[in-house]
Amino acid sequence: MKKLGKTFLLSSALVLALSACNQQSSSDEGGNVQLTLFSTVTNESDKAALNDAIKEFEKKNPNIDIKENFPADKYEGMLRVKMAANDMPDLFDTHGWSKDRYGEYVEDLQDMKWVKDLDPAMDNILKDQSGKVYAYPLNQAKDGITYNATLLKKYGITPPSTFDEWMNAMETVKKKSKGEVTPLWFAGSDKSSFGQYFDQFATPLLVTDSKHDYRKELLNGTFKDWSKFDFLPEKLKEMQEKGLLNKDVLTAQNQQMTDLMAQNKIAFVIGGGLLGPSVKELNPDVQLGVIPMPIIYKGDQPSWIGGERHTLAVWKDSEHKKEAKKFLEFLAQPEMVKKIAEATSLPAGLTNAKADNYFAKDYEKYKDVKVEPYFDRVYLPSGMWDVLGASGQELLSKSMNPEQVSKKIGEEYKRLYKPKK
Repeated sequence: MKKLGKTFLLSSALVLALSACNQQSSSDEGGNVQLTLFSTVTNESDKAALNDAIKEFEKKNPNIDIKENFPADKYEGMLRVKMAANDMPDLFDTHGWSKDRYGEYVEDLQDMKWVKDLDPAMDNILKDQSGKVYAYPLNQAKDGITYNATLLKKYGITPPSTFDEWMNAMETVKKKSKGEVTPLWFAGSDKSSFGQYFDQFATPLLVTDSKHDYRKELLNGTFKDWSKFDFLPEKLKEMQEKGLLNKDVLTAQNQQMTDLMAQNKIAFVIGGGLLGPSVKELNPDVQLGVIPMPIIYKGDQPSWIGGERHTLAVWKDSEHKKEAKKFLEFLAQPEMVKKIAEATSLPAGLTNAKADNYFAKDYEKYKDVKVEPYFDRVYLPSGMWDVLGASGQELLSKSMNPEQVSKKIGEEYKRLYKPKK
């Protein structure tokens, strides 16, 4: 990870903006405590779930006031400035970086009662070898491939478990729909949609198969043969050439996805874990499903990609750690765990409650499938996400070929790599 530079301390305009929107935790004359809370949640249902929990907590604890902030795409910039100034919110979302980015700023939560109920799938993500617990999981990510179960049933397609099966399924969709259904849809105006493709499939390509396991080399900076990455851009290019992608793949916008899926115009999307409830609202006759990542090599096992989705960590230097932990204890009650998981349509991070969310049956079906962390968060240096996404756009715009994509990713990996301390 990049070390925070002194330049952040000089960003006076941003610091002033932070001061305006994020009051310091404080105690007023009446003895009330105000906690600051920063979260990365962006969609309205997630915000409502967290806001409802805050209001309920404040009602039961009238001496504690929580000032919540949802900065959306400004979150990381704000938190970097606050890390550089060692002036963190009392409670904050680690959004996938609990150990590598925020580890030195978080309170160890291992002595809290809810830790015994932490889902084992989260152990490697929220704990370290010493037992330190870095954050409380509001929910957890289990990303794979979301599919239109209504269409697959209509065309007699079994949800794929291998990459080859997935390619065959997409070709069947194109053939049987006579081109009326897009087999794989990308919101390509946002380069992160291609970043998601490369990131999620890099794990079965370079990590999970025992004969193609390069995690040690990736972690210590010695991975050099990036031609091994060629498979992914080659397949993406093949999909484009076979007409398996949306024709407007480079200009399509994310907000179009829900409408098109509800109209039975899309068969597969990468990720899409929050898509189900939105589609159901528009068209309850369309049923979606989600599967773990298909394997690339024979003999490998499928995996979910994810870990942290939304969390709350306690700042280790907060003046009100007791009150901050009290809020976490409140969230860890079974009824709250269930309520938040269902409101966000994601699996709960604790095992003391069973959430009945949209994809609950799929998560239960694949409950024994291992959750692997997001590839870029563990195996790539900071700054590589934009490289992955931009490379996908350049590939499909024909300004780069698959070999050039792999070469560029390898060059940027080498340039940005810094050993972890």
